Amino acid sequence: QLWVMAAPAIAFVAVFAYVPMYGLQLAFREFDFTAGITGGDWVGLKYFRQFFESPQFWTLIRNTVVISVSTLVVGFIAPIVLALMVNQVLGRRRKKFLQTATYLPHFISIVVIVGMLQVFLSPSSGLITRFVGLFGVEGANFLGSASAFVPVYVISEVWQHAGWNSIIYLAALASVDTQLYEAARIDGAGRLSIIRHVDVPALIPTMIVLLILNMGNVLNTGFEKIFLMQNPLNLEVSEVIATYVYKIGILSSQFSYATAIGLFNTLISFTFLVITNQIAKRVSNTSLW
Repeated sequence: QLWVMAAPAIAFVAVFAYVPMYGLQLAFREFDFTAGITGGDWVGLKYFRQFFESPQFWTLIRNTVVISVSTLVVGFIAPIVLALMVNQVLGRRRKKFLQTATYLPHFISIVVIVGMLQVFLSPSSGLITRFVGLFGVEGANFLGSASAFVPVYVISEVWQHAGWNSIIYLAALASVDTQLYEAARIDGAGRLSIIRHVDVPALIPTMIVLLILNMGNVLNTGFEKIFLMQNPLNLEVSEVIATYVYKIGILSSQFSYATAIGLFNTLISFTFLVITNQIAKRVSNTSLW
């Protein structure tokens, strides 16, 4: 019965994660439309060298790392802080309302989120732009500013996903023995002391596992959102590996070159995942394997 229950998930992963790996050979072949995916001359590491020697290589790496690491750091800390705050709220109804209000943005479409950003940050009529104008900053174009692109992207990502990501931390806090809280209060501990000595230690194993999983996607920025937020004014900081692969592979039909770039990105992410897992295993004895 357990295998029957797991069968749909196994089939999904097999079809959409493992079967497509057959196409990775395109990274080492000169793709030929007439020969199909298995045809074409073998060119070895030609496209990898082409990417490494490209003038855009370091720009793409820099932009991808800056956006990914910023989102990872802020997006990793925010759910933990939110979970600790929600856990301190007294009253079941107030706690449920706060949880619902914070994780509802997770279900909003990315297209709608970007549309909201364009409305709120419009240089002429945006609500946030007008509010900032009260402090002397007139006509600020946040979406068209290279320096403001990363903060806008990160803040909007945290707003959308922090509530949803905090659910697993709230579940971990719910498993804490209530006697620990009672003993801490008897010893004279305040809220901050309880959070520091009871809640945070209870969250550390969950934090480590989620950090390892997040490190596996350290270079996989959200393609859809970045692509929708791109414009000629912020392209110098918003062009990342994911959008570049789309433009090279789909728009320019350079399938072999795009496959090589995508494979390079995957290998780097996998390396970060393995390294983080080994460090966590040695430091805290908590790991994925």
